[in-house]
Formats: sequence, structure tokens, C-alpha cells
Amino acid sequence: MSFEHLTPKTQELLELNNDERIKVIRSSRWVGYPRAKQVLHKLEELFNYPKNDRMPNLLIIGDTNNGKTALVKRFCNMHPAEDTPEGDAIIFPVLYIECPPKPDEGRLYDEILGKLYQKFKERDNAGKKLSQVLKVCEKIGVRMIILDEVQHILAGSGHQQRLFLNVIKTLGNKLKVPIVAVGIREAYNAIQADAQLANRFELAPLPRWRLGDEDYERLLASFEALLPLRESSSLYENQVANKLFSMTEGYIGELSRLLSKAAEGAIQNGEERITLNLLNSLDWVAPSDRKRQMDKILGI
Repeated sequence: MSFEHLTPKTQELLELNNDERIKVIRSSRWVGYPRAKQVLHKLEELFNYPKNDRMPNLLIIGDTNNGKTALVKRFCNMHPAEDTPEGDAIIFPVLYIECPPKPDEGRLYDEILGKLYQKFKERDNAGKKLSQVLKVCEKIGVRMIILDEVQHILAGSGHQQRLFLNVIKTLGNKLKVPIVAVGIREAYNAIQADAQLANRFELAPLPRWRLGDEDYERLLASFEALLPLRESSSLYENQVANKLFSMTEGYIGELSRLLSKAAEGAIQNGEERITLNLLNSLDWVAPSDRKRQMDKILGI
């Protein structure tokens, strides 16, 4: 039997039993696609940018569940923390932090220090924590700071928003490292509140997928190549591709979750491939329908 629809590494997984294959399917996987590769290339350029007094920054925006966080975490994995050659210290090149639910300067410093395994006193004032953050970031070689869920800035008052944006600016200026902000569309509004800061951010949108786009078909083929099923599903063919799009509405995160669920079903029912009948049998609600269902339940 030929397994040409799978990557060589995925073909090896076919030797596992059903439960083991399902466990693999449920684990996270990276599926590269042209736009993601472009943004990764841009991140690499920023990572290698020489230190100066006006570092360039990047704002990655896209809808919820459209691959933003997966992309930046992929970049973090490409530049992991590691011990120095002497083994007496650690190098932490890319610092990934999720912004607190509200723009709180002290809480951001707490998040950073906690991520870097540093002891600190929560009752210390923000100025003292900032000094500690700057000192440790320089010591361990931080070369880029990624701030996810930047739209959380908008949850605060105007004063809190301005203060938090000043903190972002200070971190970039003092450490001379690029700042990468990540969030949904509202993140753009949050950054634009500070004209000086906004000037330094290049926009990198991650649009939703479009039906009929060749890149969408390639994406489906890439997903199929990573799912350890013995038979080819030909996900990129019209009927199946259209069905997958209608069920996920162009969100890559939804597509990944749906295909994982379908692949599990294909193993359990013995067909070893994803078919229209299988997709129709799944307990699945499209993203927009979920919202309508919830609105109906809440009487909105």
C-alpha cells in the first residue's frame, strides 16, 4: 500500500496502534503556509536587527482563532532558551508574554519576572520592578519581546492605556530590542493611541482564508500530509474543501480542530480517511452559528 499522501515522518506513525495515533492527532502541530512564512521571515529580520535608539516593531493582527499565537510560539520554538557554553547561566533570546486582562504596569512586570524564573516581591513599586526587569533581560540576552493579546490594553481607562503604552515604549527603548505586539483587530486601535509608538510598528495582518484560493487548497494538502491516516482523503478536492470551509468559515484554528476531530473519527470507524459523510456526522457547529446559539440562549 502506498502512503504518498503523507510526509515520511507521518508515514512512520502508521506503525502505532489506533489509540497512539489518536493521541498524536490530538497533539499540537505546525502547518506552514505562505503568509505565515512571510511573517516568520519578518520576525527573523527583526530578531537580527542591530541595536539602535529607534528599534522597529511589528504588530500582528488577525481574527480570533486565526493562527496568530501559534505563529509567534513557533518563532519562540525556533529560538529557545538555552544554557551558556559554560553552563553557569541561561540565554533567553525571545520573551513571550501575554498581556494582563487590564493594562496594569506592575502586573506586566510580574508576568515578565515570573516567566524568567526571577524572585520578586509583589508589593514592590512599579519603578523597582522595572529596574529588575531591565537588569535581568540584559543579563540573559533578551533580543525580542512578544506581547500577545495587546487588545487587553483597551480594557483600562484612558490614563491606564497611556501608561501601559509608555511601558511598552520604555522596554523597547531601554533594552534596544524589537517589540512584537499580537492581537485581534482592536489591537491596532490600542497601539494607535500613542502616535509616537504607532509610528514604529509595521502592520502584519493575518487574513482569513478564502474559498477557491490556491493557498487554501495547499493548506488542506499540508494538513492531510500530517494526519496519520492510511488512506488519502483528498481534502483539497472541491466538495470536501467546500464543506470544510463552510464548517470553519476560513479560520485556520477552527480547521485544525475540525480535521483533528474528523481524523479521530476516521480511525475509529475504520475508514482511515475523511469523507463528506464523516464530516456531516460530526457534532460540529460553525463559529458564527455558535454565537447565534449563545445569543438565543441568553435572549439577546
